[in-house]
Amino acid sequence: MTSSAIVPQIALLNLGFRPFFLGAAVFAIVSIAVWMGVYAFQLPLQLDDGINMLQWHAHEMIYGFAMAVIAGFLLTAVKNWTGVQTIYGLKLLGLFTLWAAVRILFLFGTRFIILATIVDILFMMGLIIAVAYPVIKVKQWKQMGIMSKLLLLTIGNICFYLGAAGLIENGVHIGIYGGLYLIIGLMLTMGRRLIPFFVEVGVGYPVKLFNSLWLDLSSLVLFLAFFIVELFIGNQQIAAILSFGLFIITTARLIGWHTVGIWNQPLLWSLFIAFLFIDIGFLLMALHPLFNVSKLLAIHAFSFGGIGIATLSMMARVSLGHTGRDVKVHQ
Repeated sequence: MTSSAIVPQIALLNLGFRPFFLGAAVFAIVSIAVWMGVYAFQLPLQLDDGINMLQWHAHEMIYGFAMAVIAGFLLTAVKNWTGVQTIYGLKLLGLFTLWAAVRILFLFGTRFIILATIVDILFMMGLIIAVAYPVIKVKQWKQMGIMSKLLLLTIGNICFYLGAAGLIENGVHIGIYGGLYLIIGLMLTMGRRLIPFFVEVGVGYPVKLFNSLWLDLSSLVLFLAFFIVELFIGNQQIAAILSFGLFIITTARLIGWHTVGIWNQPLLWSLFIAFLFIDIGFLLMALHPLFNVSKLLAIHAFSFGGIGIATLSMMARVSLGHTGRDVKVHQ
């Protein structure tokens, strides 16, 4: 008997975005409440020497909240891209349960970190398999860029846990910053593909937005170099130069994607604002070593501004589009 035959009546398990978007929303509220309790009111949180409270917070925002949104989006989008059914029913419930279990375990700090490590890696490997199967089945190799980022995110998460256990030097740092930058890279890849399309079909009048192969290649090369320098070399001056280059390129992209009609459509201007925050993040990273601008400002421009707003926008768009409602009406 298939999972669809066992749980045919549970709409929550019919599509990947439903449990994961709901879980991400609930987790965002709970985890931020816990974080505020720890940060502002000294709420006791048991942490081993290998992880401090900032690293705990960062890990859960990246590999908890953001990964839930990524999972929900990809499990839904890959079905559309390939025409192959992605997991649903009990399989989807199982994958979601793995994600939720880790989040609950981490609310107790690092008390159950060994169990959390095992379950978290099982979740991420399960997600890779669930997303890769339809792609490989129809040989849609152009999606391999997204698959490679998922694999690298899994490796980054493993580095975090190994670093927390003292087995890899700077493993926690690599896991957190690597995860953040990989998600930004995934957003840049998906944004280049989706934002011009959404704008052109959503503003209500004919418009052809500017895209450039030169900008695409420059962004890819500079971001890869920035990723390597930031994570493994640590030269802040070189990272600042690369960040400024990415700021110029992302600004050029935003100018090319702009048309006045987006400001009448919340689902469009929200994505534009999210990418603007990423652009500001690159600028702040460039200013960090030159003017002693706090790196946390850049990190939160990327995360709270870029990832946070983009995830809210895409959660709304995907939820509307896959529940029988017209996205254009709600834009």
